[in-house]
Amino acid sequence: MFTIDIILKSTSVSLSVQRKLEGDAETVYQQVMDAIRASQPQILELTCEKNPEKKVAVLSSEISAVVVSQKSGASATGRSPGFVTLTAAE
Repeated sequence: MFTIDIILKSTSVSLSVQRKLEGDAETVYQQVMDAIRASQPQILELTCEKNPEKKVAVLSSEISAVVVSQKSGASATGRSPGFVTLTAAE
């Protein structure tokens, strides 16, 4: 299962949808990137393959990042993919 996380500006909340196939996840990633690059803000509507009743709509001008990651039972750690937490050593 591939998860596409959409990170929004001015909030720590991310929106996520899932795709079963890598190619489908790449297609969603490209849709989000095209919406970010568009000169005019647009509403981006996405659905989730894991939970078909899950729908999300977001204004493209509010997206600050998009992350695609592969989720599996062995690698699920409860942390957002692509982000690191650093702590100071004493």
